[in-house]
Parts: sequence; structure tokens; C-alpha cells
Amino acid sequence: MLTIHSSPLQGFTDFRFRNAFQRFFGGIDRYIAPYIQVNGKMEIKPANERDILPANNKSLNLIPQVITKDADEFLFVAKYVQKLGYNELNWNLGCPYPMIAKRGMGSGLMSIPEKINEILNRVSAETDIQVSVKMRLGYESPQEIFHVLPVLERYRLSNIAIHPRTGKQLYRGEVDLKTFEECLGLSTHKIFYNGDIKSVQRFREMKDRFPSINNWMIGRGLIADPFLPAMIKADNPVYPENRYEVFNSFHDALFSSWEEALSGQKHLLMKMYTFWEFFIQSFPGSPKGLKKIKKAQNLSDYREAVRQITGNTLYI
Repeated sequence: MLTIHSSPLQGFTDFRFRNAFQRFFGGIDRYIAPYIQVNGKMEIKPANERDILPANNKSLNLIPQVITKDADEFLFVAKYVQKLGYNELNWNLGCPYPMIAKRGMGSGLMSIPEKINEILNRVSAETDIQVSVKMRLGYESPQEIFHVLPVLERYRLSNIAIHPRTGKQLYRGEVDLKTFEECLGLSTHKIFYNGDIKSVQRFREMKDRFPSINNWMIGRGLIADPFLPAMIKADNPVYPENRYEVFNSFHDALFSSWEEALSGQKHLLMKMYTFWEFFIQSFPGSPKGLKKIKKAQNLSDYREAVRQITGNTLYI
């Protein structure tokens, strides 16, 4: 059966976004939360705590995520999320951003398979939480994954999601489908494909190329086109007739939730602008729309800019 997980984007897919998305679009079977990072005092940031509190995720099937290179930190987070009622923890071995990777976390850990083994060995011995892994092909080289997969074979994992780029690529260049295909024959785990699914047509092409893959993950494409997961599930590239109204309702719900959370118009406008860097991709008839949103000095300017985008252009 086809399943779609949401790939987390730090700063975007928190509980506010997830709840608004689930309310108006759906199509996602499970959401992966942005990663929890532990500070030196073994404390979890309040924002991370709020994001995964069951009370903030009542209608969602959520999997918390950890990013770490330390077994003690992994176990600390595992026990914390278990107390909240979660039975699975996703390990981020895919974050490509240099500030994370250069500290040996995310995709920066892909070049140290012995460290990955050490952490999983401790986790499997000291907790019964289910572990899933989200990873890239490597940080420097796509060949790094061929040293990591044999390590992962030693452990019981819920699944492995592979984004077929290196960390150094960030989101540039083509996904390496040839290397991804090689990985499929080297793992007995359930494999998820993740990367550059931005249309129903693209999904169909990927499904034709990898017929054995039934589990998929969508990240940036989900924000750029929130109708996409449901349309993939329906195998129908046609948008609903009320797409304009649905998007506006979703936008207003997201806006309101961030308005409550942030202090001051400036912070709110900056936050919404980051979302519009994705949203605008679905409004090709408004080439200057993003610039108008960026220039908005107050909420009145912002609302007028949004009206000009959504009111004069069909959501396609």
C-alpha cells in the first residue's frame, strides 16, 4: 500500500504547519517532526518540547526526530519521547547544512560508520524504542552510503529513508537515482524514497522506475504545493475546483497560529516570507508577488500583497 511521510524542514514543518496542513489537505500518513537537539546540559529546548507535545499534535500521526553524534544524547531523547507516549524515534543522518554537518551530525556522520554502529549498538541494548533513519548518500561522496548500509543491516530498524544527494550538494543538482537503485539491493530494511517529488507526473516517473518502493517522503514539494500528497494518493493531477479557497483558508490558519506565537509585526512578516518562498512556486502568474511580500512593511501591506497573488491567479 502506498504511504507518504512528510520530510521535516527545520523552521517550517512544526506543529503549527502540520495541524493546518492536515486540516485542509491531508494525504500524509505520518509526519516526522523537525529534529530535537540536546544542549550540553542535557536539556531539550522549549520550542522542541512544544513541537512534539501530544496536546499540540492531537490529529497527527507523529514521529519525533533526533540529531546527534552521541549515544547518551540519543538515549536521553529516546527516553524523553517514550514518556510522552511515542514508540518510534527517527535519527537524522541527512541534514546537509554545514553548521550541522561540520560538527559531525546529520549527513556529516555518514563518513564515520563506526560511530553510527557504536550509537545503534548502545540504543538497541538500552532501550526498546523503534528506530528509523533518514539519510543522504553521504556528505562528501555518494559512496559513503555503501559503508553505512552494512552497519544498518545489523539492527532492527522501522525503515530507512534515503535522499539521493550528498550533504555537500544541499538541494542543488540532480538526485543520484543510479546510486539509490544500487542501495535497494544492499538492504533488507523497508526503504523510503525522498527527494524532488514536486508533481504527480514526477511521482509517476519515480514509481515506474522503482516499482518495489511503496513508501515515499516529500519535503519541500509539500510546502510548495500542499495539494500534492492527496493528488498523488488519488493518482490525479487535477486540482480541486475550490483550490483557491482551500489555499487561502490554509494560509489564514497558518498565519493566525504564527501571529499568536510571535511578538511584533516584523517577526511575523519575516516568518511568512520564508513560507512564501515556497508557496510562490504554485503561483507562476505572479512573478513579482514574492518581491511585494518581501517589501511589506506592515500587516496591511502584507495582506494586500497576498490578495494580489491569490486573488488574481488560480492555484495551479
